[in-house]
Amino acid sequence: MNKYFFLSLLFCSCFLVSGQQTDTLVLKFNEYLGYVKRFHPIAKQAELALSTGQANLLKARGGFDPKIDVDYERKDFKGTEYYDRLNATFKIPTWYGIELKGNFEQNEGAYINSDESVPEDGLYSAGVSLSLGRGSWINERMATLKRAKFFREQSKADRDLLVNQILFDASLAYFDWLQAYRNSKVYSDFLENAQTRFVGIRTSALAGDIAAIDTVEAKIAVQNRALELEQARVNLVNKSMELSNFLWLGENIPVNLQPNVVPEENLDMEIDQTFEILGKPLDSFSLENHPKLKSLGFKVDGLIVDKRLKTNKLLPTIDVEYNLLTETPEFINSFQTEYYKGGVTFQLPLFLRKERGDLKLAKIKLMDAQLEFDNAEVAIQNKVTAIYNELDSFENQNQLIRDIVTNYQSMLTAEERKFSFGESSLFLINSRESKLIDAILKQNAVQNKYYTAKAKLFNSLAVNPENL
Repeated sequence: MNKYFFLSLLFCSCFLVSGQQTDTLVLKFNEYLGYVKRFHPIAKQAELALSTGQANLLKARGGFDPKIDVDYERKDFKGTEYYDRLNATFKIPTWYGIELKGNFEQNEGAYINSDESVPEDGLYSAGVSLSLGRGSWINERMATLKRAKFFREQSKADRDLLVNQILFDASLAYFDWLQAYRNSKVYSDFLENAQTRFVGIRTSALAGDIAAIDTVEAKIAVQNRALELEQARVNLVNKSMELSNFLWLGENIPVNLQPNVVPEENLDMEIDQTFEILGKPLDSFSLENHPKLKSLGFKVDGLIVDKRLKTNKLLPTIDVEYNLLTETPEFINSFQTEYYKGGVTFQLPLFLRKERGDLKLAKIKLMDAQLEFDNAEVAIQNKVTAIYNELDSFENQNQLIRDIVTNYQSMLTAEERKFSFGESSLFLINSRESKLIDAILKQNAVQNKYYTAKAKLFNSLAVNPENL
C-alpha cells in the first residue's frame, strides 16, 4: 500500500454528494499495521533506542582513541627569561591497561629546575606504561566498552519489544473497531427487516386481515431497532477515533478515519500471516531468542562486567612506566637501554571500605537482575502456554456460537412462516428476532476475544514482523 491510500483517507470526505458518501474503502489489517510500524511516533522512538545503543558504543570506543597532549608555558620578566617549557605527548591506550607513549620535551630559562634540563634541541622518549594490580585484567575503559556492546544488543531487543507493544495496542484498537462495525451492520440489517415487516403488517391491517394493534407493536420494534442502531453508530465513531490515534503518515502527520473507511472483516488467516505466528504450535515455542529474555540477559552480562571491575578494584594500584630517551629519534638504534626514564606508583587503601561496599552493591544488583530474568522466563513460558489453551477454547466457542446463530435464524424463519399462516404472533417474532440479535452480537464478541487472544500470543512471543 502506498501513501495515496492514506491521502484518500484524509480527503475522501470531500467526495460526499447530497449527503451520500462514495464507495467504501477497506483498510486492510496488514496495511494498517504496516503504517503503524513505519510512521507511528512510538515506533520511531523504538528506532531511537537502537541509535542510542550505537551512540553509547561509539562513545565507549572513544576511551581507546589516541591522544595528543601539548603543554607550553613561558615566563619573561624585566628582560629575564625565567622559563620556556614545551612538553608534547602522544598516547595510544590499548587493552589490559597498557598505554604506548611518545614524548618530546624542551625546557629553557634561567630558573628552570635541574631535573628539567634537557639538550638544546630537546629530548625525545618512547615507552610504555601498564598496570600490574588494579586495572590489570579489567579497567574502566574496558568495562565501559564491554557494557556498551551489551547495551547495544540490549537496545535491539528493547526496540523489538517497543515495536511489538505498539503493534499489539494498535491491533486491539482495530479489533474493537471491527466489532463495532459488525454490530452496527447487525442493527442496520435488522432495522431494515423491522421496517419491511411494519409496512407489510400495516398493509394487512388496512385490509382487515389482522388487528390494527399489531401495527403499534411493529412500529415499536422499528423504533427499538433505530435506537439500537444509533447507539451502535456512536460506538463505531468512538472506536474509529481510538483507531485514528495509531494512524500517522509521513513526517508526523496524524490521519483521521472518514465514515466511508471500513475494516477488513475476514481476518482468520490474515491475522496469523500479519503477526507471523502462522503454523507455530506450542511445542515449537522457544525462549532462547525471546527479546525480553535477551534484553534481561544482556543486562545481566553488563552487571557481571561491573562486578568484575569492582572485584579488580580490591587490588592495590601498581602502575609501572618505562621510557627510552634519545636526542635523535630519526635513528632507531639511538634508543639504548642505558638512557631511560621510569617509575613505579603504588597505592593501597588500608581498609578498602569503599571498594568492598561497591563490590557488595554490584553483587546485589547482579543477583536482582538474575532473579528478574528467572521470573520473566517462567512467566513468559506460562503465559504463552495459557494463551495457546485459550485459543483452543475460542476455536470451540466460535463453532458453538455459529451453530447457535444458525439455530436462532432457523427458529426466526419458522416463526415468520407460521405468522404468514396466522399460526403465530408478532410478539413471538420479535422475541425470536431479539434472541437472534443477541446471539449475533455475542458471536461478534467471541470473535473479538479470539482475535485478541491471537494478539496476546503475538505480544507474548514479542514478534517484530519483518514483512510489515
